[in-house]
Amino acid sequence: MNARPRVAVLGAGSWGTALAALLARNGVPTRLWGRDPRALAAIAATRRNIRYLPDLELPPALVCEPALDAALAGVAVALLVVPSHAFAQTLDAAAVHLETDAGLAWATKGFEPGSGRFLHELVALRCPGRPAAVVTGPSFAREVAAGLPTAVTVHAHDAAFAQQLAELLHAPTFRAYTGSDVLGAELGGAMKNVLAVATGVADGMQLGLNARAGLITRGMNEMLRLGVALGARAETLMGLAGLGDLVLTCTGDLSRNRRLGIALGRGVPLAQAVTEIGQVVESVVTADEVARLAERHDLDLPISFGVRAVLHGAITPAEGLRALLAREQKPEYPAGLFGGF
Repeated sequence: MNARPRVAVLGAGSWGTALAALLARNGVPTRLWGRDPRALAAIAATRRNIRYLPDLELPPALVCEPALDAALAGVAVALLVVPSHAFAQTLDAAAVHLETDAGLAWATKGFEPGSGRFLHELVALRCPGRPAAVVTGPSFAREVAAGLPTAVTVHAHDAAFAQQLAELLHAPTFRAYTGSDVLGAELGGAMKNVLAVATGVADGMQLGLNARAGLITRGMNEMLRLGVALGARAETLMGLAGLGDLVLTCTGDLSRNRRLGIALGRGVPLAQAVTEIGQVVESVVTADEVARLAERHDLDLPISFGVRAVLHGAITPAEGLRALLAREQKPEYPAGLFGGF
């Protein structure tokens, strides 16, 4: 039997740790690297990530490697699992040490702050010619770590690389599908964070389950319209990368973005809410990038625009709600499948 290819997981937060443990349990030689050597040393010593996943006992075969060059030596795949604001820096640092034929994958959701570029665009610019794939879908790290059933999707332009990575991740309680719509998969994973803030705000204001369902459905409409304008496939956004992740993030209380919305809906200031969550909340940056993309394509996305305005302090959550409800009555799909709110 052929030996399984070696993988380096870059990023020792909750999701990176969960994926590294999953790969190691699958018999994949796996190294875990993190930017904080002391935190990584504590993980290696205790075999637990006390800060993010204290209940997960790491497999004995998982190697914690504090040196990036050593972590990447001889690996077939580098899997980046860092916040979007750290993605470009980590990518550049990793590229120096990767073997010429090694592939790049990422389970990061979001855009490059400032430029608004998709992460696959950064990979193509900085590491041209390498096989590249995004791992995304409805997946809370804590549930993956606990071995609860989960389904994700791996999208790549290189079908063989997508299949290889999916096979490495696939396990009895972790289903990995494949696809080729990298842009659509990334858009779904990023935009659902913005929409989760909106549903969280509604729940924080105790507006009821009807309001939550309406926001999810109309938010899905916004995701589809922006996706089609950008060239994504509608079926990608109606699958795990879009609808699946949207439902999970808008309804599951493990979602940081939903919790942020709940806090804002209850009147907690943004800075205090982010501090209390204690982890990166991607929607704070992603809302700006979604709005820029929509404006570039002359799209009116009232829920997404409202979230941006609330996060910038331009309006209160109550004012945002009143603005949504004050919009004129219209057919649900006045311009076809992707009509306005």
